[in-house]
Amino acid sequence: MTAGIVQTGSEERPGDATDERGEGDAGYSQQRWWQLLWSNTKARVGIILLLAFILIATFAPLIAPYEGTRSDFDALLPVSGDHLLGTTSQGADIFSQLVYGSRVSLLVGLFGGLVSTAIALVIGMWSGYKEGTVIDDILSFITNVAIVVPVLPLMIVLIAYSEVRGIPLIVFVIGITSWAGHARAKRSQIITLRNRDFVTAAKFAGEGSGRIIFREIMPSMTSLVAAGFVGASTGAIGAEAGLSFLGLGDPNSISWGTMLYQADSQGAVGQGLWAWVLAPGLILALLITSLTFINFGVDLLSNPHLREDS
Repeated sequence: MTAGIVQTGSEERPGDATDERGEGDAGYSQQRWWQLLWSNTKARVGIILLLAFILIATFAPLIAPYEGTRSDFDALLPVSGDHLLGTTSQGADIFSQLVYGSRVSLLVGLFGGLVSTAIALVIGMWSGYKEGTVIDDILSFITNVAIVVPVLPLMIVLIAYSEVRGIPLIVFVIGITSWAGHARAKRSQIITLRNRDFVTAAKFAGEGSGRIIFREIMPSMTSLVAAGFVGASTGAIGAEAGLSFLGLGDPNSISWGTMLYQADSQGAVGQGLWAWVLAPGLILALLITSLTFINFGVDLLSNPHLREDS
C-alpha cells in the first residue's frame, strides 16, 4: 500500500505549447474543451467512474444501510441480505464502511491536490519568471531539496510526531511534500512563455510581476495546471491510503486505508475474510484508475500531437 504514496499522474510537457500565448489548446474554443475531453475513450470512462464515486460519497447516508462507525453487530457475520459484505471482527458492517470511506478519499484527493498544486504554481512560476535572479536561485534550491528528500519517511515523521491526528493534518503533510516535481515542470513551461509578445506588452503597460504571472501567463497554461492537479490528487489519494495502512490515519474516521489497516491487524486473511481485504483495495485501485484515465484526456488539451493519434 505504501507504493501509493509515490506521486502519480501524467508527465507535464513544457514544450507542447503551440500558439502565441503558449496554449496547447490552439484551435479549440473554451466552449469545446469538454468535447475534446469527452471524445477520448479512456477519459470518458474515467469521468463516469469519478462521477459514480462522487455520487456515492454525496449520498452515502442513503446508500449505506448503517453508519460507517457503527460496530455493535455480531462479529464475523457472513455475507447476507443484512450485511452485503459481512461484518468485521469488531462487529462493523464492511459495506457501510466501504461507502462512507469514499468521502475521506475524495476529500483528501481534492484538498491535497489543491494544496500541492497551489504551492507548485507559486514556487515554480515565480522561479521561472525570475530566471537567472537571486529569487530563482533560492526557489530552485528549495525545489531541488524537496525533490531529493525521501517523501515517505518525511510523511511518517511529520504525522507520527504530531500531537493531533486528523484529515486536515494528512492533507497538509501531503500538500507540502508532493509539490516539487510539479513546480519544476511549471518553471520549465513559464521560461518558454515569459519572453512572448503578450508578456512584453504587459510589462510596457506597467503591470507588476505577480499580475503578469497569474493574470497573463497562467491562463495560457490552464490544461497543464489541470493535468498537474489531477496527478497531485491521484497521488494524495494513494498517500492517504498508504499512511492509514501504516496506522497513521485519522482514528476517528473511516477510510479505505484504515479498513485495510484494521483487516491486516486483525488477521483477516488468515481467517478467510477476503471481502474485508479485497473490497477496499479494489475500490481504491478503481478510483485511482479513474483519475489516471481522466489525465489521458487532459493530455489531449495540453499536447496537440496526441490529438492526431487519438
